[in-house]
Amino acid sequence: MRLRTAALAALLLCGVSGCERVMRGMYEQPRYDPGERSALFPDGRATRPPPPGSVANAIGDLAATSSGRRGQAEVAEREAASAAGAPPPLTRALLRRGQERYGIYCLPCHSPVGDGDGPIVRRGFPRPPSYHEQRLREAPDRHFFDVITQGRGIMYSYADRVTPEDRWAIVAYIRALQLSQHAPIAALPPALQEKLAAMPPEPPAAREPGR
Repeated sequence: MRLRTAALAALLLCGVSGCERVMRGMYEQPRYDPGERSALFPDGRATRPPPPGSVANAIGDLAATSSGRRGQAEVAEREAASAAGAPPPLTRALLRRGQERYGIYCLPCHSPVGDGDGPIVRRGFPRPPSYHEQRLREAPDRHFFDVITQGRGIMYSYADRVTPEDRWAIVAYIRALQLSQHAPIAALPPALQEKLAAMPPEPPAAREPGR
């Protein structure tokens, strides 16, 4: 009986060791790990650079441990960081793009003119600050970019909805809205200045009864 028990125990140990060898074989597959060297390529590195024009879908530790299914947030953060310091030149195309994106993502709260009286605000949503406040007129462009990226107050982040390039386009359009309400007459074209000068003055606002 003892001999049979010892034989059975030895057999189980052999099975366990076999399982361990199989597991180690799974861990240590015949492949190159990141950072390993290889004589197959001129630069001596096993890790190959992505093809030109490739767009990363996922990066970082989460992507590495989930076969790329996770790690999109790091891509968005890196894109935002790279674009944050490089606003594109101001062009008509940029303003048109900003107007389009603004109409989709910003207008419902901030209104067509940026005064914070958007359609959903009129239905009870908390009113955002007006872009025409002196504080925001003097704010740097980066302030608006960061708010779109990170959110602020009850406004959530739009980093996963609006690309860094489109964020800069929206910032450019916000500046255009601010200028539309505060443009000095002397900066207008002469024909428009003459037209404004010929317009009759607006009548004073009627006072409400009891005021």
